[in-house]
Amino acid sequence: MKKLLGFLSLSLFVFAVSAQQTDPIHIIPQPLSLIKGDGVFGSKQTMSFSIHGAGTDNIAQQFTVRFSNATGTVLKTEKTNTDIEFHLLDKSDNELGSEGYRLTVLPTKITLHANQPAGLFYGMQTIFQLLPKKAEGNNGLRAKNVWSIPVVTITDKPRFGWRGLMFDVSRHFFTKQEVKQFIDEMVRYKFNLLHLHLTDDQGWRIQIKSLPQLTDIGAWRPLREGKWANTPDPSPDEPKTYGGFYTHDDIRELVQYAKDRFVNILPEIDIPGHSMAMLASFPDLSATPGTKYWVNAGEKFMEWPAGAHFYALKDNNLSPANEKVYQHLDKIFTEVAQLFPFEYIHMGGDETAKNFWEKSDEIKALMQREKLKDMDAVQSYFVKRVEKIISSKGKKMMGWDEILEGGLAPGASVMSWRGMKGGIAAAKANHTVVMSPTDFAYLDYYQGEKTMEPPVYAGLRLQKAYQFDPLPDSIDPKFILGGQGNLWTEQIQNFSAVQYMLWPRALAIAESVWSPKERKNWPDFINRVEQHFERMNFAKIRYSTAMYDPIISAQNDGKGNLILVVDKEIPDMAVHFSIDESNPDHTYRQYQAPYTLPKDVANVKFVCYKNGKQVGRQINISVEELKKRAPRR
Repeated sequence: MKKLLGFLSLSLFVFAVSAQQTDPIHIIPQPLSLIKGDGVFGSKQTMSFSIHGAGTDNIAQQFTVRFSNATGTVLKTEKTNTDIEFHLLDKSDNELGSEGYRLTVLPTKITLHANQPAGLFYGMQTIFQLLPKKAEGNNGLRAKNVWSIPVVTITDKPRFGWRGLMFDVSRHFFTKQEVKQFIDEMVRYKFNLLHLHLTDDQGWRIQIKSLPQLTDIGAWRPLREGKWANTPDPSPDEPKTYGGFYTHDDIRELVQYAKDRFVNILPEIDIPGHSMAMLASFPDLSATPGTKYWVNAGEKFMEWPAGAHFYALKDNNLSPANEKVYQHLDKIFTEVAQLFPFEYIHMGGDETAKNFWEKSDEIKALMQREKLKDMDAVQSYFVKRVEKIISSKGKKMMGWDEILEGGLAPGASVMSWRGMKGGIAAAKANHTVVMSPTDFAYLDYYQGEKTMEPPVYAGLRLQKAYQFDPLPDSIDPKFILGGQGNLWTEQIQNFSAVQYMLWPRALAIAESVWSPKERKNWPDFINRVEQHFERMNFAKIRYSTAMYDPIISAQNDGKGNLILVVDKEIPDMAVHFSIDESNPDHTYRQYQAPYTLPKDVANVKFVCYKNGKQVGRQINISVEELKKRAPRR
């Protein structure tokens, strides 16, 4: 009986290993080169591991702990002739650069080579993606200790050096542990830059010891949990208990945590606009005397007229004419520069509403004194003053593309968000650029059927995000540092919502900034995303399935009939719908072509299937909503 049980156990193991042999490989972002071989590197209860090269102790510690937790296999560290070997090359391989790696998996050995420790770290992420999906769970494979990695040879390196995600921790405060979790999730997909948006109208999130009012007052506001911008001004006696900030020790801890994972942190202090939290702390820094300030809790203070320039209902700008502003900024950037070792500091510069400046006597006096012809010149004057302050701290200044208006400060770098045009202009003027355009990279936009998503003013589907290319035609690549996705959090109040908005669109950004342009393939990417959904299930990372939402519109035929028009992102997905108020399944009519709706239809309900299984969520659309989507004839 024992022999029979042993035979059955061995048979089950061989079956499991054989199944792994036939599974396709689903790596995100797509490597530079991948050659799949025959067979697998299989599991044992114990294995030997070695790592060679200076500066790799942290990588060894992370790999051994995560690998053992994921697989149940104990890794014993040896010096040579081990099952798994990581090597820094003695002679640099020009093909790999500073962040590339070469991974070879044979039936008896895994070998990882790189020029620099960063390459070993990214190769390590690929190894974990080659493990079975259950390895992503908490001790997912430990019980049976049966796993395998397919035989494969991978040569890989990033397309861009700047592969970023921006996390807005100002609109809603996220804890130090949540920022660490954000870092853990982004490095799985080889991002290397965390842009922290630390200050805005809704909160000041970094301790400045020389100006304690910034966090004593600016970090706190009344609690709001409903719809954003759907609340009156706070009452004077309303408790200001919602918020928080990072101390110097918190920042140092986050910087080290990121460094251990080969992530740089870019700090942003957003000025001169978006400064209501700072003005709540120091009201005299405004160009509008007598204004009563408080930290914005979500109430409306800007207008965005259709077809016209935006303007402020309340002056939320620092005054470029006030020398005290620059004195305070010098103190702020002194401490920021000491806390963050990264070479850049971001000064914001976006969405500066100038209607209050236009009325200000002190701004008019500044314009006369400095011979500034218009409000763009006033902002340029401010930006250039800030650039000198940041430069004096040994840092380079970066700002949103509005810093181009009125003339760009020497040495400044531009982060282009209003499309690519600002970045193109900056690059043509020989300034370095990071591309993060709204039309491809704004991850706070709704991502599927808008009636089912948080009420944001614009949408960004996964397929559009996947079309992101940070390098425009005819631009010298040396001026394009890379690209990033931006996650603004006005309407994102918890970390589960953060994950929902990030994934899978951040996967599209990851592939756009890492993989060769010619290696990108939409149908193949979708197949890999679906496999990573399963990995995220085991890892307990929330994600959106909005890519399965049908793209629903309508037309008028000119005869009083409403015609239903449906498109889809997923090529091999079937869209079924009902018009009789019942909830559809795969037995209902399948959308094949534009469909004329009968006059008595009130609602249309949609459900999608792929490979015989329902994918995504049921979508219900009223005929009244469809009429709004039909172009007028």
